[in-house]
Amino acid sequence: MKFLILTQKVDLEDDILGFFHGWLKEFSQNFEKVTVICLKEGKHNLPVNVKVLSLGKESGRSRLKYLYRFFKYIIKERKNYDSVFVHMNPEYTVLGGILWKLMNKKVGLWYAHGYTPLSLRVSARLANIIFTSTASGCRIKSQKVRIVGQGIDTDRFNKDTFKQSKKDFFQIITVGRISPVKDYKTLIKTIEFLIKEDKITNLKVNIIGDIGLPEQKEYLINLKKIVSEKDLNKIINFVGSVPNKDILDHLKTADLFVNMSYTGSLDKAILEAMSCGLPILTCNEALTEVLGDYQSKLMYAKGDFQALAEKIKYIINLDIESQKRISADLRAMVVKNHSLKDLVKKIVAEYKAIF
Repeated sequence: MKFLILTQKVDLEDDILGFFHGWLKEFSQNFEKVTVICLKEGKHNLPVNVKVLSLGKESGRSRLKYLYRFFKYIIKERKNYDSVFVHMNPEYTVLGGILWKLMNKKVGLWYAHGYTPLSLRVSARLANIIFTSTASGCRIKSQKVRIVGQGIDTDRFNKDTFKQSKKDFFQIITVGRISPVKDYKTLIKTIEFLIKEDKITNLKVNIIGDIGLPEQKEYLINLKKIVSEKDLNKIINFVGSVPNKDILDHLKTADLFVNMSYTGSLDKAILEAMSCGLPILTCNEALTEVLGDYQSKLMYAKGDFQALAEKIKYIINLDIESQKRISADLRAMVVKNHSLKDLVKKIVAEYKAIF
């Protein structure tokens, strides 16, 4: 089979979508030819059977230019693909869906988010298959939906690569966009509570990520102001954006990964941490489908900073054997249900089934 993939970015240096470079490499091992149409092209190092075509955002903004190139590419390249995979942008399925049907192309949409826009509902009618990571990742009722897990490079995110050095503090890390829906204020309240009420002062917190939209700049400024007013600057560090290819270096130094997100979708960053055997704490409801018996130990109610503080104390006070057991169990969950190799195999099998 020859494959067409549509995605937002192809860029190794991107902090949010840099992971998709690994997906493209894995797809290239399962298809004769892979053609990629992206909105924005950056640095990449892909196999010879992968061709990248950009709609041109890296050289300026022009929606008319994007549309022209989109239709130009899907028509011009029509002999170079027989199946289509749209990653997280149902708008592409809306734009190209009818044309692909006329060309007899099989269309699959990957969508993993708690939000259900109109474009997703329209895409559900045009696509042949809808892939998602968990039941909560695609909240439409359709027999086309296939729950296939996430795609984590478990060879790269591997606890065996960790050689943590002893340190005098407990390192907490969180990774994600700086946005109100990620609820960083609860984390700040939690750290303040641990210091003032529980007298736990040997804490360090790295917040990795940057704003996703210009209007979120005020939110970041406000967070930094709160940290300063609470005299937490020496404890809470806003690291900024880090390319996904470099995130492992930060996970290696951490003792705990926290996630306060309200999105309801399975956050890839959490699974990367779990794959490394790093303990995690979260309020994200999508993790109820992942954590099994660990739900009560590793999940807390949204916005409940005191509950999060209690969970952090629980992790801090774990004995060595309990730490090792949790580490092994969390990694095993990712390897079993969310490895990139298995994900691509599942996707390929679904396409073969509809030919």
